[in-house]
Amino acid sequence: MVYFIDTQIWYAIFSALYGGLNGAFSHLGEIGTLGMLRSKFEAIPRAFSKTLVPRYDSLPKRHQFQDYGLHMGEFSVMWNAIISSLRHEDLISNRERNLLIVPSSVGDTSVFQWPPFLLACKIPIALDMAFGGNKKDEELIKMLKKDPYTYYAILECYETLLNLLYSLMAVPSDKIIVDRIRDSIDMSIRSHSVVKDFHLWKLRQLSAIFEKLLNVLLKGYVDIGTIKTQITNLLQDIMEIMLNDIMKNSESIVKGENIYELFANPNLESINDEVFRQKCVRLQLLLTMKESTIYVPTNSEARRRIIFFANSLFMKMPRAPDVHKMMSFSILTPYYKEGVLFSAEDLCKENEDGISILFYLRKMFPDEWNNFLERINFDPKNEDSLRLKMDDICPWASYRGQTLSRTVRGMMHYRRALEIQCIQDKTNLEKLGRTPSSEVRWPMVDMAQAIADIKFTYVVSCQVYGMQKLSKDPKERARYLNILNLMITYPSLRVAYIDEVEALTTNGTIAKTYYSVLVKGVGDKYDEEIYRIKLPGNPSIGEGRAENQNHAIIFTRGEALQAIDMNQDNYLQEAFKMRNILEEFRSVKYGKGKPTILGLRENIFTGSVSSLAWFFSNQETGFVTIGQRVLANPLKVRFHYGHPDIFDRLFHITRGGISKASKTINLNGDIFSGFNSIMRGGCVTHHEYMEVGKGRDVVMNHISNFEAKVAHGNAEQTLSRDVYRLGHGFDFYRMLSFYFSTVGIYFSSMVTVLTVYVFLYGRLYIVASGLERSMLLDPRIEESSKPLENALALQAVFQLGLMLVLPMVMEIGVEQGFRSALIEFVMMQLQLASVFFTFQLGTRTHYYGRTILHGGTKYIPGGRGFVVYHAKFAENYRMYSRSHFVKGFELLILLVVYQAYGRSYHSSRLHQFVIFSIWFLVASWLYTPFIFNPSCFDRQKVVADWMDWREWMGKKGGFGMSVEQGWEAWWSSEHAHFRNSSIRALVMEIIMSLRFLIYQYAIVYYLNIGHSSRGILVYALSWLLMFVVLFVLKMVSIGQERFGRDLQLAFRIVYGLIFLGLVSLVIVLLLVLKLAISGLLASILGFIPAGWCILLIAQACCPLVKAARMWDSIVQLGRAYDDTMGFILYLPIGFLSLFSFVSELQTVLLFSKASTRGIQISRILAGQ
Repeated sequence: MVYFIDTQIWYAIFSALYGGLNGAFSHLGEIGTLGMLRSKFEAIPRAFSKTLVPRYDSLPKRHQFQDYGLHMGEFSVMWNAIISSLRHEDLISNRERNLLIVPSSVGDTSVFQWPPFLLACKIPIALDMAFGGNKKDEELIKMLKKDPYTYYAILECYETLLNLLYSLMAVPSDKIIVDRIRDSIDMSIRSHSVVKDFHLWKLRQLSAIFEKLLNVLLKGYVDIGTIKTQITNLLQDIMEIMLNDIMKNSESIVKGENIYELFANPNLESINDEVFRQKCVRLQLLLTMKESTIYVPTNSEARRRIIFFANSLFMKMPRAPDVHKMMSFSILTPYYKEGVLFSAEDLCKENEDGISILFYLRKMFPDEWNNFLERINFDPKNEDSLRLKMDDICPWASYRGQTLSRTVRGMMHYRRALEIQCIQDKTNLEKLGRTPSSEVRWPMVDMAQAIADIKFTYVVSCQVYGMQKLSKDPKERARYLNILNLMITYPSLRVAYIDEVEALTTNGTIAKTYYSVLVKGVGDKYDEEIYRIKLPGNPSIGEGRAENQNHAIIFTRGEALQAIDMNQDNYLQEAFKMRNILEEFRSVKYGKGKPTILGLRENIFTGSVSSLAWFFSNQETGFVTIGQRVLANPLKVRFHYGHPDIFDRLFHITRGGISKASKTINLNGDIFSGFNSIMRGGCVTHHEYMEVGKGRDVVMNHISNFEAKVAHGNAEQTLSRDVYRLGHGFDFYRMLSFYFSTVGIYFSSMVTVLTVYVFLYGRLYIVASGLERSMLLDPRIEESSKPLENALALQAVFQLGLMLVLPMVMEIGVEQGFRSALIEFVMMQLQLASVFFTFQLGTRTHYYGRTILHGGTKYIPGGRGFVVYHAKFAENYRMYSRSHFVKGFELLILLVVYQAYGRSYHSSRLHQFVIFSIWFLVASWLYTPFIFNPSCFDRQKVVADWMDWREWMGKKGGFGMSVEQGWEAWWSSEHAHFRNSSIRALVMEIIMSLRFLIYQYAIVYYLNIGHSSRGILVYALSWLLMFVVLFVLKMVSIGQERFGRDLQLAFRIVYGLIFLGLVSLVIVLLLVLKLAISGLLASILGFIPAGWCILLIAQACCPLVKAARMWDSIVQLGRAYDDTMGFILYLPIGFLSLFSFVSELQTVLLFSKASTRGIQISRILAGQ
């Protein structure tokens, strides 16, 4: 056991250190903040040209000097497309878009027009420098050039102002005046006499007049006479300030002309020109931007996307080929019956707390909601007015959930990116004179769309689409219509489904025939069948998702295939890098072992609100980044862990496909496709310069379901032939890497918990057997026990989740800085991350161990809801009773008994740390579901939960009822795995259940009821007493069942006599046999586990117990145990609910991430 724990800890340390160094050398985190982005932005276009722009072979030397300027223009096009995409997704506002975008009028100035957010506050700073005293020209220029963006802003502002002035002039004499001023300025600049020839401190007045002019120009036509007068007056004011206040020698400029007769007839036609207005907007931003604008975008997700994209350009990646030469690829998404698009009814429906989904989303994403209203130009007067815009609101809300519409929108960015890149490739070739003269001149946009359709295919495998189409259920019909609308919105989207047709056979019987069908959207409201392939039988005989992918893979095209789940997202800036990632299949750096699966980085987008979602998001982020980085290099044991990996399609469809779908054994079918690829000579790599969004569970019960599903899958992997074959095929070191990075993690988790059991039961046996006295007298025995305590100390480190946190902290340190990593680590501990990880340890151990022993695993669907969800006490008890609560109570009794009767090593600090860690384990397993359950300590919720719990426990009968309706149905389902279990597993279960008898054995001999006798007779008498009690209860139960209706008074008398008999027995034990009160309580601790042992053995031997007609008594015994455990669990919750600050403290604990974003979560929970 110590070896397994030690090795797992060393593996975690190694993966953290090596993965961190590997990430640092891969240039991860070089741009981690907006400040770093601004400082390196000038180098981004060059990095962009080296990675995302194709290399044009045999480029003539006369064109080589044009290469960088050409790519600057291409960078601005793609950058603007990215910013426009962020605006369309409502992550930024119109003003932020204007601050981030590169103007379309590139080339109008002598300098590159950088995004305005880089030039924020540069003009006011330059004006302050000019105002700051009499400096020489050389000193002033040196100061201005110290910050290159200040110099760029001055040049651009000067040239743009001249450009706008010329655009407003219709009279030649006006242009002559401006020409003279420009020539005078240029001459002073060349002669380094600007300070001498101009009063620079007057420039502030000129800037203020220009701001007024720009405000008038951007208003457009209101009243032609008024606006003409305003523009004329402002132009004349500009000339007056320029000639009379700023220029020292202006006589030669005017030459006797009256300033107030100039600019009387401005050119108003240019005001409504779009390019002219863009120039005005940009110039206004340059003149008026404050220092706060350097922090745009303010939205954390928009900021993260831009920073990651900029950083990825400096990472090593293959250069992008021309779109014509890139590999064609397909995307395949399996879908069953998950949400497609929120309806108006879904969004407005309130839960028991009066909170609707729309209300929740508006409060959780206030900035995005305001940006959305700005985009659709709508100002709601009240809640009812929102219903007028539900056609726009439903997609907005759906794009913030884990819906199919979000996934489809994200994946269609690939097509948009290919269109833009195709147009840019064509434009570049034309600029370089590389387009053949004989080529047919197609419209560029049509050509780009045609090529994008050739290179890209997206298939969503909606297995039950045909059934939904024919269904009369409103929900199913709505899903069908939403999927149809997706096909109509995105014409290149294809949907594959299984069609079931009943037809007469040749012998006259009716038989079902199955087809794989591919359809597309046509017109405004129809779908059209493209292909129909007859299947040999029902394809849904294995695991659902894998079979869903298998039947649809025939409809994919191209050389590569990306597997995407329906809770994923994609971003336009990442789609631009698809050409690069596909070149990895052709890369020569891999030699003969070229990759067959390309692993991609995932961004978990569901961890931004609650602490629980944050823990799980960080845990998953650590695995999909630093974890998979180490698995791929140097361990070479990375497999396929799910989406969004990219497969060599031709390799895999000729070698068994991308999904193994055998029922049960391939529950986690993803990793088996990785096993299959490796065993057939393939290679799996991991690349972090491209990412895909991924949604995860955010509610406690959903997270536990996910962990249970993965634990089930790992247990099945442990039992599979694939793992056996890989273990035999790998060399020794690769085999160890394979073990400790896959099933070994779960086996070590189970060993960690078993170590606690071995320690406590071993100590209990030592105490019961009397060996403890020898240990106290012999110091050599004490020293020999130290290694066990050291092992328990290591177990505590593993148990608290520190081995999970270490790689996570290292990854945050590499990407965001180690100061941020330290803060994150401290904040996670303050928000009880260790409690959460300790609880998850119990989840993995329970489901992994049970599946290993009994098998019979099944797919557990994950939840994709929102975080404000209060789970009732009965629901939590149903979910965690056998996996955590029973084990927690068992360890609790062990600790109490050991603390009461054990005396050795209590003074050892190491021993105290070990005992503390076990107490921490017990507390975590018993109360974590309630700590992380919103509103769990709210007084009204506590009362409602108690009533619901009593109603659920009190319902009789279980046949035909669901587990949510009554205790008995749930209790029967909890031991249903025994029905199909093997004899060997049942025997093993019975043997493990016998451990509970140690309590009774220990306590009986410590009660002094046998007058220090250690004979077997004392132990036998205790069992006799137990069987007498059970026999009396059974007789009463039978009598009540048969005669209870007719002889109620007699049975009440019998109940009274039994009660008096029990009281008499207690008195005899206390007075005659000298049993103390503490001994009486101790006897309860001894006999409760013994009764649980009987209960477990009876469940394992269910047919025999039913044959003996004892099953009803076992059911009643089980009900009594569950009732008691539930009551004990409820006591602290009910007590703490009396204090209102406890509920408030829990809210702060759960939603501190939301509080840091300014979200008042308490008002959301209150429906305000």
